[in-house]
Amino acid sequence: MSEKVCLQVQYAPKSICYGCGPANPDGLHISSFPQDDGSLVASWQPERKFQAFPGIIYGGMVCSLLDCHCNWMASWHIMQQNGLSSPPCTVTAEHNVKFKRPTPCDGAITMVARVVDSKEDRATVYGELVAGEKVCATCTSVFVAVKEGHPAFHRW
Repeated sequence: MSEKVCLQVQYAPKSICYGCGPANPDGLHISSFPQDDGSLVASWQPERKFQAFPGIIYGGMVCSLLDCHCNWMASWHIMQQNGLSSPPCTVTAEHNVKFKRPTPCDGAITMVARVVDSKEDRATVYGELVAGEKVCATCTSVFVAVKEGHPAFHRW
């Protein structure tokens, strides 16, 4: 039985993105896995160095986690929608985060993302960040596939 490989390792093993790049030794190494229902799921274990105050992750980290994971949802969706052999490089055009409750750093965090709207070169994604079985933050974000000439084009 073979072990599942996350999208980041499968399609972007040389990526240096701080949030999800497998090749960044100091990065967060978010690992996103497609689900049978079309969603994308990642689990991440926070470290105490990301605290805003004792036991709680700072808001910027919550935003970063959702941004990277949801970006991969958009890229994966655009790849499948357009019959591409690999995901296009997508960048964040909008990222709207709602904080529902403080995010604890004493256990695993799960992120779930789903595409709620898409066109040929962009996708709107809804994401949730869950800790301790409670939704701590949600986002609705727009990601756009970039073209040649953009700094992110063929970043992996």
